Amino acid sequence: MRMFRPKLAVCLSRTVFYGSTALLGLGVLAGCQKKAPPAPPPQSVAVVTLHKKSVALETSLPGRTDAYEQAQIRPQVSGVLVSRTFEEGKDVQAGQPLYQIYIAPFQAAYDQARGRLMEAQASAIRAHAQLKRYKALVGPRAISRQDYDNALATARQADAEVVQAQAAVETAQVNLNYTHVQSPIDGRIGRTLYTAGTLVTANQSTPIAVVTRLDPIYVDVNLAAEDMIRLRRELASGQLERNGSEAAVTLELPDGSTYNQTGQLKLSEVTVDPATGTLVMRGVMPNPDKLLLPGMFVHAHIKEGSDPNALLLPQVGVQRTPKGDPYVMVVDGHNHVHMRMVSLGQTVGSNWLVTKGVNAGEKVIVEGLQKVKPEGEVKPYEANLAEMGLE
Repeated sequence: MRMFRPKLAVCLSRTVFYGSTALLGLGVLAGCQKKAPPAPPPQSVAVVTLHKKSVALETSLPGRTDAYEQAQIRPQVSGVLVSRTFEEGKDVQAGQPLYQIYIAPFQAAYDQARGRLMEAQASAIRAHAQLKRYKALVGPRAISRQDYDNALATARQADAEVVQAQAAVETAQVNLNYTHVQSPIDGRIGRTLYTAGTLVTANQSTPIAVVTRLDPIYVDVNLAAEDMIRLRRELASGQLERNGSEAAVTLELPDGSTYNQTGQLKLSEVTVDPATGTLVMRGVMPNPDKLLLPGMFVHAHIKEGSDPNALLLPQVGVQRTPKGDPYVMVVDGHNHVHMRMVSLGQTVGSNWLVTKGVNAGEKVIVEGLQKVKPEGEVKPYEANLAEMGLE
């Protein structure tokens, strides 16, 4: 009996070993039969379907107002100011007296010039009478030819003296008129720079008053040369449509309000500033209430025209590469995302004007861009632009 116990123990241990191995195998098989977790559903994204539409385009540029006309009043004769005949800050008319220069010396010079003229005219009458008599005597040789020639020369010299005296009278008359300092234009006069009793000199460098015409008024802005080239090409090709030959201009005032008058773009400079690469554009604005004053900083909105086939893309849908190049994420008909490089024009409200890269009918993602990748699948839905504040 003792001889068979070890064998029985070995057999039992083998049975236990083989049984454990079998159980382990069954456990492995059971683990292999567990299912993998399901894939996440496609990411929901808001898209905007692009459509062609007619859009009024404008360029907004900073600028400054400038006087339509401005006259710096300077005396044309020297003298002492004896009176001022205007009120500061009020409107004046062309030809209205502003100052009076002491007139007595100029009146005397005028009277003296007239006296010399009368003297010259009397001498001319005497010389011509003598010439007439000599002419009748030179034929029958009652006088010599030399006497006649002398009389003729004297008469012509007398005529010249009359002309000189007449010029002196006119000069004295001009100087006499200059003692009445008048406004050359209609406009508003500023503060008084000189008062009565002040000695002024002819053609002095400092004006004694300044008259400025405020209605209309100029608005000068600087437009980049490339924008001017683009605008002219678009107008020439028919891409832009304009009502009339001159672009309309509206203004935003320094306090952020909109000026209630519309002007016209009248002038563009013929040269480009090499330092800035811009050229000056000048608009003419009505200013009946004199609200605009020269030197004010404003924002001018120039109405370029309308693009009948414009594609507008919300700015929130545009991303940029590390180099700054713009691109958008487009969803195709199978709900797959594709990266598309685009070319952008100007801004129109909260949108970009797209000139290249996308077409009408394509869907561009404007919300949910953080979790999408190129070639990935998404679940698009049309964005409510009003709720997003993009309209």
